[in-house]
Amino acid sequence: MDIKESVLGRRSVRSYLEKEVSLEDIADILEVARFSPSAANTQNWKVIVVTDSKLRTEIASICRSKEWMAEAPVHLVICNEYSKLSKMFEPLGKMFSIQDCAILATNIVNLAHAAELGTCWVGSFPPESIKKLLALPEDGVDPEIILTLGYSAEKPKVTKRKDISDFCYFDKWDKKDAKFKPKSPLDKIREKFLDKIKK
Repeated sequence: MDIKESVLGRRSVRSYLEKEVSLEDIADILEVARFSPSAANTQNWKVIVVTDSKLRTEIASICRSKEWMAEAPVHLVICNEYSKLSKMFEPLGKMFSIQDCAILATNIVNLAHAAELGTCWVGSFPPESIKKLLALPEDGVDPEIILTLGYSAEKPKVTKRKDISDFCYFDKWDKKDAKFKPKSPLDKIREKFLDKIKK
């Protein structure tokens, strides 16, 4: 599966099979994801791989009562060790460090899909509660993103996407160019994936 197929085929999965994901499969995903870009190559992310069922249930409870999260056999808690970047790039370093974690997480969800695993990105949680539960350092580290990971038990609905002309401007805000079109429109490719999903 190439990068286009992974991006086009990925969906947010909120129902999972009772099937274990091997540590080797998780390691394979993170081994590639670690090459994600980061500000000043600080690689400021830390990933806590949570497989303990009790911890997953507690995380699900913390995350705005998202009980479905507990079904996922793995939670990847993406943490941000932001101190170095905050000092290097004041006053914007903390923002850069969050962006780095988002890049890593984006690559993880696409790599997981390529490995036939489902994910869902969760960002709605009180950070202090997650920090306490997973024994994160009090200072200099924040949990930014939680990714559920497992074998999908559903075929998520395909969501409608905006056309490129709806969000791309040139030189200035709201300035469009009617000639701006991709060489290979993805409509036909996307239709192929829709057919696969329906089967």
